[in-house]
Amino acid sequence: MEWYFISTAIGIAAAGYFIGDGLKNLKNPNAKGLIDSVVEEDDEHELIKENDVHYFMGISKEDARSLIQEHSDIPHIIINSKVYYPKAKLRKWLMNIGE
Repeated sequence: MEWYFISTAIGIAAAGYFIGDGLKNLKNPNAKGLIDSVVEEDDEHELIKENDVHYFMGISKEDARSLIQEHSDIPHIIINSKVYYPKAKLRKWLMNIGE
């Protein structure tokens, strides 16, 4: 019987948190939630290897190579003669490339 009350209390507390968080962002549907902010913080310092950048962009390897060659301003870092792309900066660069 005790577990019933404990699980009910945990459920009510969780529901109250999620309802409160939803009401807080009611007028701003594009606001970041707790999970979104944690995921974005992880992306800020994550690096993508040169061989894997096409997966992130969603294009073929050949298209990624030609895009990188055409645009020398793409954000990248060279470590021990290997090229890496900061995930957050690359995402921002891709969003602004058409402007």
